[in-house]
Amino acid sequence: MSVVGTRNLSKLTGWRGDLDYFSFVEFTEFDADPVLDVLRGRRLGVIFRGVIDPAASAELVRRFWQSPARRRRSGEVCESQGFYIGAFHYHKLTKTYLDESAEIADGLDALLDVPGEPSRWFRERLNERLATEGARLRLCAKDGRPGCPVLIRHWDATGDFALQPHEDFSQLSEPHQADFEIQRTPDRVVAAVNMCLQNGAGGRLVIWNVIPDLASRQRLGLHFSGSPYPPEALKDHESIWLEIRSGDIYVFNGGHVHGVEASAPGAKRTTMAWNMGFCDDSTVVSWT
Repeated sequence: MSVVGTRNLSKLTGWRGDLDYFSFVEFTEFDADPVLDVLRGRRLGVIFRGVIDPAASAELVRRFWQSPARRRRSGEVCESQGFYIGAFHYHKLTKTYLDESAEIADGLDALLDVPGEPSRWFRERLNERLATEGARLRLCAKDGRPGCPVLIRHWDATGDFALQPHEDFSQLSEPHQADFEIQRTPDRVVAAVNMCLQNGAGGRLVIWNVIPDLASRQRLGLHFSGSPYPPEALKDHESIWLEIRSGDIYVFNGGHVHGVEASAPGAKRTTMAWNMGFCDDSTVVSWT
């Protein structure tokens, strides 16, 4: 490794949370209040254990693998190809993302038409809680065209990480999306919502206690992508390795560098996910 590379990797700087902040609180029933704590930057994360109906999870997984809308994906944050249904905004024109969201809408709606489907009731209950404060949750949109409500995805990497260390903050600086309302959230928290439909051995969430500053992101060439962060750059930062089980829903501040441990051979990890954040004092928007 060159001297310049070593110097760059050794200086990942940014914001770190204190002991009260940098933790996950656990519940066995859904409660919207700790989700709001994450959205408002008061806590790193929350996990609701076993709150997804097992029958709904099984049916969603079955439909995922049988759906003709399922696609393969590889890229900066994935060590090998995976599968997904939905639309990614990542590194695209706003129009392209909205076009792809419209194209997948019917197939995604058909897949999600399952009793007890968790993204529906999660949104309804969070929106009810926001309404008590005069706020609301809705899909991101531009010119009346909505974004994608949820990604269903499975990564099949066999290295150290199924999903490479990355953060979800830098993506909101993408120049091709300067006209998109999700870019009004950078001064606020990007809350990552994940719903685990199936998971065998391994597949832990790992999250480091650092939200990289602009200088670090620019030095590493990640100021528009946020991925992947070299593991060497993270070794001096405290981390949490959170076991994820089928039926869990977890929400955390996606501005922190985070990744997903590779699952054990033969195990499958399939999740539903989206990001969300306040774009103004009374509006939470979500995107994928």
